[in-house]
Amino acid sequence: MSKMTVKDIDIKGKKVIIRVDFNVPLDGSFHITDDRRISAALPTIQYALSHGVSKVILMSHLGRPKGAGFEKDFSLAPVAQRLQELLKRCYR
Repeated sequence: MSKMTVKDIDIKGKKVIIRVDFNVPLDGSFHITDDRRISAALPTIQYALSHGVSKVILMSHLGRPKGAGFEKDFSLAPVAQRLQELLKRCYR
């Protein structure tokens, strides 16, 4: 039994949610020290963008926060910045 991939679904004009593993290592200054997990997700993201989706929504996490509120140490902002650089696109 083969698994379905994004290529097996008509995604044109649809909002697509992609679960990605962006739990990347950061140094003390919140700089990514290894972006392989981000790079590994690029083919799927680029496929969706090039096949007419109306919106790509990426879901991930970074680390294991203990509280219920926002904790800067676990912000995905550095990942978003690196992803924009790799995709050569600017997003909000």
